[in-house]
Amino acid sequence: MDTPHDPGVDETDGPDSGHRRPAGMTDAEVEALGKLSEALETVENARGLLYGFHRLTGKADLALGEAVEMLRRAGHTDIADEIDRTVVGRNVIEGRWTFQIVEGYDDGYYREFRSVEAKARALLAGGRRHLYEAEMKEDRRTHGLRHHEARPDSPHGSDRATAEGQ
Repeated sequence: MDTPHDPGVDETDGPDSGHRRPAGMTDAEVEALGKLSEALETVENARGLLYGFHRLTGKADLALGEAVEMLRRAGHTDIADEIDRTVVGRNVIEGRWTFQIVEGYDDGYYREFRSVEAKARALLAGGRRHLYEAEMKEDRRTHGLRHHEARPDSPHGSDRATAEGQ
C-alpha cells in the first residue's frame, strides 16, 4: 500500500494519493524522475516552438503567394513569376515541407521520449506524475493558510490574511 513520504503528514492536508510517493521510493528516485519530467517539459516546449515554426512558415508562404498576385496585378510579372517559381511552395529542408518535419519529430524523437519517460514513471513510481513538484509544494506552502491548500478539495486554511488586513 502507498504511504506518504512523511508518515506524520495529515492525509487530508497533503497531496492526493496520485501525488504521494509509493512506499520504498527513495529521494534519489524522486529527484531523478523530477529531472526526467523537467527534460520532457523542455521537449514539449521545443515541440510547441516547432509547431509555431510550421504555422509561421505556412502563413508566410500563403502571404508570399498573395504578394506574387499583387505584383502581377501591378504589372511586374517577371518578378512575380520568379518568386512564384523559386520560392512559393518551396521545401524548407531538402524534400520536406514543415508538416513533414513536424511529423518526423512527433513520430520519432518525441514519441520515444514520451515512451521512456512514462516507462520510468511506471517502473519507479507506479505511473505517478510530478512527485518531485508535489513534495516541493509541501515544503514551500504555509500549512493552514488560505491559498496555500494542498489540493483543490482541501478545506480552506485559516483566514489569517483577512484578519491581518491583507
